Amino acid sequence: MIVARLQLARRDFHLDVALDLPGQGITALFGPSGCGKTTVLRALAGLERATGHVALGDELWQDDAQQFFVPTHQRPIGYVIQEAALFPHLDVQGNLHYGLRRVAASERRIALDQAVELLGIGALMARRPATLSGGERQRVAIARALVTSPRLLLMDEPLAALDAARKAEILPHLERLHRELALPIVYVTHAMDEVARLADHLVLMQAGRVEACGPLNELLARVDLPLARQDDAGVVIAAQLVEHDAPFGLSRIAFDGGALWLGQSDAAIGQAVRARVLARDVSVTRQVPAQTSILNVLPVVLEGLQADRSTALLRLRLGAPGAAGGTPLLARITRKSCEALALAPGDVLYAQIKGVALM
Repeated sequence: MIVARLQLARRDFHLDVALDLPGQGITALFGPSGCGKTTVLRALAGLERATGHVALGDELWQDDAQQFFVPTHQRPIGYVIQEAALFPHLDVQGNLHYGLRRVAASERRIALDQAVELLGIGALMARRPATLSGGERQRVAIARALVTSPRLLLMDEPLAALDAARKAEILPHLERLHRELALPIVYVTHAMDEVARLADHLVLMQAGRVEACGPLNELLARVDLPLARQDDAGVVIAAQLVEHDAPFGLSRIAFDGGALWLGQSDAAIGQAVRARVLARDVSVTRQVPAQTSILNVLPVVLEGLQADRSTALLRLRLGAPGAAGGTPLLARITRKSCEALALAPGDVLYAQIKGVALM
């Protein structure tokens, strides 16, 4: 576990957080600008001198009650920021070797060749940073952080300075890090598409405090959090690709509680995938619809709802009534439709899902 109890007071900002984060996978710190995400990250690194307690597993990094503090250069961390911050006078290989020299040979857990392969930068080794694209520079910066063999990787909005094309170039490499390295990552972002694609665990922050913290799929499906009021509110479904229908350009994914059709994917049969379903793409009906153009119609149970002046957000559970498990789903409909259907928690309904995006 990554344990942090941090307090920091400035004239116009107060940080007060208590975090118990998983020691594996990617934890995303998410919230509006100025909410304290970067301050938390810098405090974990020892760059920001907040008061409190920080530990990674059984390794204590800070405990002000014991007047104990490990400086940044002695913490086994990798730190990646928006700008790649590469040494301009060194080529890519020189930048990587600079990071490699930070750790003794006996303590190296990530080899240089492994980092180069994971980030796909083998062809760039002899080039200077000035000749690289923004995405290439950031991949080199991540590789340089990895060759220090960190026990914790901290990433502060690493894609914020990149355009959409460069983000698309680098995201698959971040997914590979997630899949292939047993390395916990704390990832700061204000982009929900990055959260949906990469994160396992989510920390929602607001005004220096933790608003909610937990597994990604649970928090995205809560109708009482500010996320649910955003236009891109929706859920992420962990699934497996089970079928391709090439003549119609479709693929089918299966998960706990059902299966969905979506546009044909390049993923292989049997591959684990993530799918994102936005609440605005889901409607409900009390009866199985007949002669509908919507391919995805699944039984659901209404678990809860929140209504405002014009809309209602429904929390649904995919699967037959009484079935164990099931996957949460959100639907946003008009309040008028909600009242016309007389919806109430416990109702057995059918969800019509128009759009599914494979992450």
